[in-house]
Amino acid sequence: MNFYPHHIGDFDKATRHLTRLERSIYRDLLDLYYDTEKELPLDTSWICRKVIARSNEESTAVEQVLNEFFTETPTGWYHERCEEEISKYHANTSQKSQAGKASAASKAIKKQQALNGGSTAVATPVERLNHGTSTNQEPLTINQEPKKKEPAAQAFVLPDWIPAETWAAYCKVRTGKKAKNEPHALGLIVKDLEKFRQAGHDPVDCLNGSIKSGWAGVFEPKTLGTFAQVKADVAKSTVSLNPDVEATRRRIEADAAIPRNGPTLAVLERMAELRGHRQAA
Repeated sequence: MNFYPHHIGDFDKATRHLTRLERSIYRDLLDLYYDTEKELPLDTSWICRKVIARSNEESTAVEQVLNEFFTETPTGWYHERCEEEISKYHANTSQKSQAGKASAASKAIKKQQALNGGSTAVATPVERLNHGTSTNQEPLTINQEPKKKEPAAQAFVLPDWIPAETWAAYCKVRTGKKAKNEPHALGLIVKDLEKFRQAGHDPVDCLNGSIKSGWAGVFEPKTLGTFAQVKADVAKSTVSLNPDVEATRRRIEADAAIPRNGPTLAVLERMAELRGHRQAA
C-alpha cells in the first residue's frame, strides 16, 4: 500500500497510556504491516531490524506493543484494523482499475468510430461490464460498414424566362421564405411552369395570378395532379389559359373602350313613339 488512513483521535485514545518510545514503535509497526500487506512474521529479531529497534529498551517496547495490539497466530502477528484497511484498499484499487480499463476502451471506441466515419455502433464499457463481458475483448460492432454520405442537393437555378422579382414575390406568398430554402419543391414547380410555357401559355401570368389570389399552393408538389388538372385549377383561381377565351375578353374590353356619342335621331324618335303608346294604354 502506498498510503493508509490514520485516524488521529482513535490512535491517540488507544495509545494514551504508552510511553513516547512505545507510541513511536507502534507507528513503525503499522507502517511495516501496511507496506507488506500481510501479517508480521513471528521472528521478533526480524521485526526489530525493520523498525530499527537496536537497544534492549527498544526491543522490549516492540514485544510489548506486539502483545498488546496484535494477535499472535500460527502465520504471524495479526492486526484486525490493518486487515480491514488493506481489504478496502484492494477493493477500491480494483474498481479504479476497471474504471480505467473502461475509460481506455471508450477512448479506443471513439477513435475507431472517427476512423469509420462515425457509423460503428459498439457496446459501451459500462454495458459490457453489466453483461459480464471483459473490456479486453474486441468491440462488439453492429455495422462495420462506413456510413454512406447523402448526395448533395443540386443548386436551384431560376430560368431566364421567369423574372426574379416575380419569383421572389411568389415564393413569399407560398412559403414566407426565400426560394433557396426549398430548392427541391420549387424546382418541381418550375418544371411544371415549363410545361405551361411549352403549351403556349405565359407562366409569368400564372405566377402573378397566384400572387394576386394568394393561392400559391396551386403548384404544391404533394397535391400536384395531372397536367390537365393543374391547368384547370389555374384557370379557376388565377387567369384563363384558353386562347379563345383570352381573345373574347380582349374584344369585349376593346369594344367597351370605343367612345359613344349617344343614340341617333331615329332611335330617339322610336323611343318617343314607344312612350306615347305606353301613355295611351
